[in-house]
Amino acid sequence: MDSDLTPAALSALRKILDVADLENRKMAALTGLTPSQALVLRQIGTGEGTTPSAVAAALRFGQATITNIVDKLVAGGLVTRTRSDSDRRQILVRTTAEGLQRLSDLPSPLQLRFGSGFSTLPRWEQAMILASLERIGSLINNPDFAANS
Repeated sequence: MDSDLTPAALSALRKILDVADLENRKMAALTGLTPSQALVLRQIGTGEGTTPSAVAAALRFGQATITNIVDKLVAGGLVTRTRSDSDRRQILVRTTAEGLQRLSDLPSPLQLRFGSGFSTLPRWEQAMILASLERIGSLINNPDFAANS
């Protein structure tokens, strides 16, 4: 008996997307920040100053994305950009007092909760989940897939 699992798979995917959307709205309502802005602020707030490139590498975001987010955090008074004393070509980003206060008030974003739970799973299970997520990504990003739906 061959049963189509597509509806169940779509339902599970929809649940994940719904939770992510709800978390995004909650984060914005509570803090005025998007989850990505909160992650970048957390990353910047972990030290005495860091480069945007280091933030991008740590979070696996593109450089342009980090620049855009840092621009918004600077405009909001949560971080500053300054030139490094040791290398004037290098730009450092640091949290402001207001940024540190906002950090202490931030709820734990979905990405951090996922990462925390994911890291406790056995390596084989992490690999299975990663393979499944990558496969889902390839299915929904495939132009032939979109044409057939």
